[in-house]
Amino acid sequence: MSIKRAVISGGGTGGHIFPAIAIANRIKLENPTAEVLFIGAMGKMEMEKVPQAGYPIEGLWISGFQRRLTVKNLMLPFKIIRSMLKARAILKRFAPDVVIGVGGYASGPTLKVATQLGIPTVIQEQNSFPGKTNKLLASKVSKICVAYEGLERFFPANKIELTGNPVREDVVQIEGKREAAFEFFQLDSNKKTVFIVGGSLGARTLNESVKHQLAYFAEKDVQLIWQCGKFHLDALKTELGDELPKGIILTDFISRMDYAYAAADIIISRAGAIAVSELCLIGKPVILVPSPNVAEDHQTKNAMALVDRGAALLVKDVVAREELVPAIMELLNNANESLVLGEKIKELAIHQADAKITAVINKVLN
Repeated sequence: MSIKRAVISGGGTGGHIFPAIAIANRIKLENPTAEVLFIGAMGKMEMEKVPQAGYPIEGLWISGFQRRLTVKNLMLPFKIIRSMLKARAILKRFAPDVVIGVGGYASGPTLKVATQLGIPTVIQEQNSFPGKTNKLLASKVSKICVAYEGLERFFPANKIELTGNPVREDVVQIEGKREAAFEFFQLDSNKKTVFIVGGSLGARTLNESVKHQLAYFAEKDVQLIWQCGKFHLDALKTELGDELPKGIILTDFISRMDYAYAAADIIISRAGAIAVSELCLIGKPVILVPSPNVAEDHQTKNAMALVDRGAALLVKDVVAREELVPAIMELLNNANESLVLGEKIKELAIHQADAKITAVINKVLN
């Protein structure tokens, strides 16, 4: 049967929201008349981002468990009960053919109620180490779409489908864009170029690791595309002054990520699930600096899934200020290691994840 109505639930971070919207877009592409409703957590970024993408969303009064003693934890049982009651009302009214959970606070109550109501359910787990919500739901849902091998440790093997993470297709299509990329950034295509990306909000550790080394990069004739994040740009400009060394591009946001990837000889990045999936498709040598400030240390586990296969290098956040720039220079000067890393990471790429996930949804319905 074709999909007439689908509910997608979850959010909290871009790493949950982007795959959710990509799945919705694919459902609409294959089923133009389908209705897609999102269920998110009130006050979280999905309540803004999902309507911007053109989809309706309803919010649940739900939040996560705080690791420190706080009044919010006392409210959690009431929030869960209220969220489940509201999710039940939404699902009964909307009557979806399928409910898809992408992780995040809202997906727990929504998927739990969906399984109680006998509605087919699919989880999309982005990380190599699943979050608590998805682990708790695993025994009840119909299928689990994953981006990494080896998740039988956490999920029933017969429910797992290796689909990959949906990525921004326009971002990973870099073939034939090298010259246009150097023109866009006004850089020299004959010089080694490093792309440092800390996500839309930036990464303080990455910024602090390179800000005092700009003259060193220039001295070694290495160009830098440095995406520092919107929260850090003004402070960095004040500290560094307006006159940066030639070949250093400092920006809070990059509108053409495909050009940044195309220009780069090596890429320095955090290890969020979606970033890692993009990097596998890009197929260039990567140094990952996992953020320590994420639940259950997901980013380190995502990074190690590549490092253990010889597909990336890792520099720990705690030592990055001393060790990141030397690691960059060592890799730039080792053509053989760069080549091997690029080949190995590309072997882990999973193409057309959104289509694969929609195929799993169709399998659950038929």
